[in-house]
Amino acid sequence: TNHLGHYLLIRHLLDQVIEAPAGRIVLLSSAAHNFAPLGGIQFSNLSGEKGYSGWKFYGQSKLANLLMSNELARRLRGSAATCNAVHPGIIHTPLMRNLGNLRFLLGKAVSWPVSRTTAQGAATQCYVATAPALERVSGAYFADCNPARTSIHARNPDLAARLWAVSEELAAAYL
Repeated sequence: TNHLGHYLLIRHLLDQVIEAPAGRIVLLSSAAHNFAPLGGIQFSNLSGEKGYSGWKFYGQSKLANLLMSNELARRLRGSAATCNAVHPGIIHTPLMRNLGNLRFLLGKAVSWPVSRTTAQGAATQCYVATAPALERVSGAYFADCNPARTSIHARNPDLAARLWAVSEELAAAYL
């Protein structure tokens, strides 16, 4: 869901985005993409059933969104449409609700000094979606309204192309 849901939505809206005078796609990734398993995407374990930690699986899904953004930016070259990815920061949402009370409270206490409000977390997304200065910027990753560095896996065009092909195959019945 964290990846294929985004993939399907984008594929269904892509023609309209390309036809727009300056269509923009902004994908929500995360610095957690750095927590992805070795190799970046474990294609033999996309469902997470083979049991690695929840953070590795979450990291893999956020890396998948970043890779999808990069591959889509490549595919949009020559059009007025752009695609970028963003890291919203640490925001206390119900995401951690299934960790258990102790882990949730501990995580909240540890991250409190760097956590953001929902509005602060949305700022980078809104900036990338609307800033005139970014009208031609595509294939970038932003945090705190600035370009940010990604993991080596996120910069791998072969991994991005393979993920696109696998996503297309998995979602074929819904396209």
